[in-house]
Amino acid sequence: MKGNDLVDLQQASRESNWMRSKFLAKLFTANEQQLIMFSTRPVEMVWLLWSMKEATYKIHNTHSGIREFAPLKLNCRLNSLSFDYCLGQVRVYNCLYYTESTIHTGDYIHTIATVQPSELLSTRSCLFNKNSGIDYKSMAPKSVSHHGRYLALIF
Repeated sequence: MKGNDLVDLQQASRESNWMRSKFLAKLFTANEQQLIMFSTRPVEMVWLLWSMKEATYKIHNTHSGIREFAPLKLNCRLNSLSFDYCLGQVRVYNCLYYTESTIHTGDYIHTIATVQPSELLSTRSCLFNKNSGIDYKSMAPKSVSHHGRYLALIF
């Protein structure tokens, strides 16, 4: 089982003010808020964590059959973080999911979530400009995500 999420950072900056009162408290645990506040790139950290939660939410719904989006019940952990890449985990109740994120500074963050860590190695992804006119449905992706200018598919 695989899920993915994509955040167009330019679109997110136009549509969301993550610094407004109580925004972080509604979406992120205390530990996640600490990661954001102490990050050298807090804006990207907000959307990295959000992308991890969204990608995980998509497969957790399928895996568990529960259709509840409660961001505070999805707990993110960063295992490895570099300038443009992150490996992490997201726990939802007693289920653990594994994430891999690509960070393209100023443009987008794309996260893939899986049930098993080995599935990350076998996952292929494609990112397109949303206006490219590509017939992505004929490509039979496992998961589709789009936001702003971008479309992401995983296989």
